[in-house]
Amino acid sequence: MYRQMGIESIDYLMIGHITLDKTPGGPRLGGTTTFSSLMARALGLRVGIVTSWGMEIPLGSLADIPIINLPAEHSTTFENITTSEGRIQTLFHVANTIDLNLIPEEWLNASIVHIGPIAQEVEPTIVRHLSNSLVGVTPQGWLRTWTDDGAVVPTEWPESAFVLSNVGAAVISVEDLDFDESRIEDMASSCRVLAVTENSEGVRLFWNGDVRRFRPPVVTEVDTTGAGDIFATAFFFRLFTTRDPWEAARFATQLAAISVTRSGLQGIPTTEEIQACMAEVL
Repeated sequence: MYRQMGIESIDYLMIGHITLDKTPGGPRLGGTTTFSSLMARALGLRVGIVTSWGMEIPLGSLADIPIINLPAEHSTTFENITTSEGRIQTLFHVANTIDLNLIPEEWLNASIVHIGPIAQEVEPTIVRHLSNSLVGVTPQGWLRTWTDDGAVVPTEWPESAFVLSNVGAAVISVEDLDFDESRIEDMASSCRVLAVTENSEGVRLFWNGDVRRFRPPVVTEVDTTGAGDIFATAFFFRLFTTRDPWEAARFATQLAAISVTRSGLQGIPTTEEIQACMAEVL
């Protein structure tokens, strides 16, 4: 196990693989762990990451965040190609499984724990051991599998009811559920708070037997990569600080809209943008 920087108290614990994304411009950091960790830091939170990563390229903007890394031969590596019929996703490598034993005891009491699997890498039983935190989950990695040639395809999630009943909130893309309304209803019935993101249509939020839609402002879209992760982190943060899911959804929708106006990790909102969104939703 490799530890980057010392172990200290944190506010936001991120659990999941840092990914290596193949792009026309060359490999770059990606994945929920990357985007959400940087978003949490931009929000002023002390962040810690538990991951498995092959260290093929420098960690760049993640380099000053404390990281517990279980070294892997290869990082989890994706290629995403957008077509007129949707996204074609290919998985080339998967790093190691993440379980409870990797998490430092000092981090188990983080105010917010974000479990963000992207390739079946996080043991679902982790949720049983985080009762002192607001646990938020982005379960896309439990909703996908891959063929022998790496084609990423949807799959069933047998632990869904168990995980969702043991967390404070979940954020999922309607695409990850293959636009299946019955699955959305099932998840909403198991989860205290469920946010379903729907790209430019915004988000539907299920809470306390009610459902509301939050639409984003009209912006010039450049790159949607990471927008769902940025939404999730902003949502978990605002839910923790206000205990108001509706306000959290309004805030997170505004920040996610900002993120798509720039490319890649440049889409992480600035301090000034965050403060402006905060003022707008109050």
